[in-house]
Amino acid sequence: MSGFEVAAIGALDEWRAHHGGFDAARSRDGRRVVDHELTMQYIGLTANALEPGEQAGYWHAHSRIEELYVFLTGRGQMALDEEVVDVGPGTVIRVGQDVWRTWRAHPGSHGELRWLCIRAGGEPLPYAPDDSSRAPERPMPW
Repeated sequence: MSGFEVAAIGALDEWRAHHGGFDAARSRDGRRVVDHELTMQYIGLTANALEPGEQAGYWHAHSRIEELYVFLTGRGQMALDEEVVDVGPGTVIRVGQDVWRTWRAHPGSHGELRWLCIRAGGEPLPYAPDDSSRAPERPMPW
Protein backbone atom coordinates (compact mmCIF):
# COMPACT_ATOMS: atom_id res chain seq x y z
CA MET A 1 0.00 0.00 0.00
CA SER A 2 1.40 3.37 -1.00
CA GLY A 3 1.08 6.63 0.91
CA PHE A 4 0.22 8.61 -2.21
CA GLU A 5 -2.26 8.58 -5.09
CA VAL A 6 -2.22 10.21 -8.52
CA ALA A 7 -5.23 11.48 -10.47
CA ALA A 8 -5.24 13.05 -13.91
CA ILE A 9 -7.96 15.71 -14.20
CA GLY A 10 -7.02 16.79 -17.72
CA ALA A 11 -5.83 20.03 -19.21
CA LEU A 12 -7.70 23.23 -18.38
CA ASP A 13 -9.54 23.22 -21.70
CA GLU A 14 -10.91 19.73 -20.88
CA TRP A 15 -12.50 20.64 -17.54
CA ARG A 16 -15.82 21.80 -18.97
CA ALA A 17 -16.50 18.34 -20.43
CA HIS A 18 -16.64 16.76 -16.97
CA HIS A 19 -20.09 16.48 -15.38
CA GLY A 20 -20.05 16.07 -11.62
CA GLY A 21 -20.87 17.30 -8.17
CA PHE A 22 -21.28 16.26 -4.57
CA ASP A 23 -24.50 14.42 -5.40
CA ALA A 24 -26.76 13.97 -8.44
CA ALA A 25 -28.97 16.95 -7.57
CA ARG A 26 -25.98 19.31 -7.44
CA SER A 27 -24.05 17.97 -10.42
CA ARG A 28 -23.35 20.19 -13.42
CA ASP A 29 -21.11 20.44 -16.43
CA GLY A 30 -17.68 21.78 -15.59
CA ARG A 31 -17.39 20.47 -12.02
CA ARG A 32 -15.12 17.68 -10.86
CA VAL A 33 -14.95 16.70 -7.20
CA VAL A 34 -11.39 15.42 -7.07
CA ASP A 35 -11.60 14.40 -3.41
CA HIS A 36 -14.23 11.81 -4.40
CA GLU A 37 -11.59 10.22 -6.64
CA LEU A 38 -8.72 10.19 -4.12
CA THR A 39 -8.54 9.12 -0.49
CA MET A 40 -8.40 12.60 1.02
CA GLN A 41 -8.78 13.05 4.78
CA TYR A 42 -8.32 16.72 5.61
CA ILE A 43 -8.70 18.67 2.38
CA GLY A 44 -11.08 18.69 -0.56
CA LEU A 45 -10.61 19.88 -4.13
CA THR A 46 -12.92 20.70 -7.00
CA ALA A 47 -11.88 21.67 -10.53
CA ASN A 48 -14.42 24.04 -12.09
CA ALA A 49 -15.24 25.67 -15.42
CA LEU A 50 -18.07 28.07 -16.30
CA GLU A 51 -18.82 29.44 -19.74
CA PRO A 52 -19.08 33.25 -20.16
CA GLY A 53 -22.35 34.45 -18.63
CA GLU A 54 -22.92 31.25 -16.62
CA GLN A 55 -23.29 31.50 -12.84
CA ALA A 56 -23.45 29.24 -9.81
CA GLY A 57 -27.17 29.90 -9.40
CA TYR A 58 -27.05 29.62 -5.60
CA TRP A 59 -25.43 31.12 -2.50
CA HIS A 60 -23.76 28.96 0.12
CA ALA A 61 -21.85 29.27 3.39
CA HIS A 62 -20.02 26.74 5.57
CA SER A 63 -20.05 26.64 9.36
CA ARG A 64 -16.83 24.57 9.73
CA ILE A 65 -15.09 24.50 6.35
CA GLU A 66 -12.71 27.15 5.02
CA GLU A 67 -12.35 27.47 1.22
CA LEU A 68 -9.60 28.79 -1.01
CA TYR A 69 -10.52 29.75 -4.58
CA VAL A 70 -7.63 29.89 -7.07
CA PHE A 71 -8.68 31.39 -10.41
CA LEU A 72 -6.69 30.25 -13.43
CA THR A 73 -8.35 31.52 -16.63
CA GLY A 74 -11.22 33.74 -17.71
CA ARG A 75 -12.90 36.67 -15.99
CA GLY A 76 -15.67 36.60 -13.44
CA GLN A 77 -17.00 37.84 -10.16
CA MET A 78 -17.46 36.45 -6.66
CA ALA A 79 -20.06 37.82 -4.31
CA LEU A 80 -18.92 37.56 -0.69
CA ASP A 81 -21.65 38.59 1.75
CA GLU A 82 -22.41 42.15 0.57
CA GLU A 83 -19.31 42.67 -1.61
CA VAL A 84 -18.63 41.78 -5.25
CA VAL A 85 -15.01 41.05 -6.19
CA ASP A 86 -13.70 40.83 -9.76
CA VAL A 87 -11.67 37.67 -10.37
CA GLY A 88 -9.32 36.52 -13.11
CA PRO A 89 -6.10 34.61 -13.64
CA GLY A 90 -4.00 34.75 -10.49
CA THR A 91 -6.78 35.86 -8.14
CA VAL A 92 -6.80 33.86 -4.90
CA ILE A 93 -9.63 34.30 -2.41
CA ARG A 94 -9.82 32.73 1.04
CA VAL A 95 -13.37 32.44 2.34
CA GLY A 96 -13.86 31.77 6.03
CA GLN A 97 -16.70 30.18 7.92
CA ASP A 98 -20.18 31.72 7.77
CA VAL A 99 -19.39 33.95 4.76
CA TRP A 100 -22.04 33.69 2.05
CA ARG A 101 -20.62 33.26 -1.44
CA THR A 102 -21.63 32.85 -5.07
CA TRP A 103 -19.84 33.40 -8.39
CA ARG A 104 -20.26 33.88 -12.10
CA ALA A 105 -18.24 33.97 -15.29
CA HIS A 106 -18.43 37.48 -16.69
CA PRO A 107 -20.57 37.58 -19.88
CA GLY A 108 -17.73 39.39 -21.69
CA SER A 109 -15.03 36.92 -20.61
CA HIS A 110 -12.78 35.70 -23.39
CA GLY A 111 -13.16 32.03 -22.58
CA GLU A 112 -14.28 29.97 -19.65
CA LEU A 113 -13.74 30.97 -16.03
CA ARG A 114 -11.68 28.12 -14.56
CA TRP A 115 -10.68 27.71 -10.94
CA LEU A 116 -9.75 25.30 -8.21
CA CYS A 117 -11.64 25.33 -4.93
CA ILE A 118 -9.69 23.87 -2.02
CA ARG A 119 -11.71 23.02 1.10
CA ALA A 120 -10.30 22.29 4.53
CA GLY A 121 -11.41 22.03 8.12
CA GLY A 122 -9.92 20.93 11.39
CA GLU A 123 -6.96 22.31 13.27
CA PRO A 124 -5.39 25.66 12.36
CA LEU A 125 -2.23 25.28 10.30
CA PRO A 126 1.05 26.44 11.84
CA TYR A 127 2.76 29.41 10.17
CA ALA A 128 5.46 27.04 8.91
CA PRO A 129 5.05 23.25 8.76
CA ASP A 130 6.28 21.91 12.10
CA ASP A 131 5.91 18.21 11.33
CA SER A 132 8.40 17.86 8.48
CA SER A 133 11.77 16.16 8.26
CA ARG A 134 14.59 16.90 5.82
CA ALA A 135 17.05 14.42 4.30
CA PRO A 136 19.76 16.50 2.56
CA GLU A 137 21.95 13.41 2.19
CA ARG A 138 19.28 11.52 0.20
CA PRO A 139 20.23 11.56 -3.52
CA MET A 140 17.90 13.15 -6.03
CA PRO A 141 16.10 10.61 -8.29
CA TRP A 142 16.76 12.38 -11.59
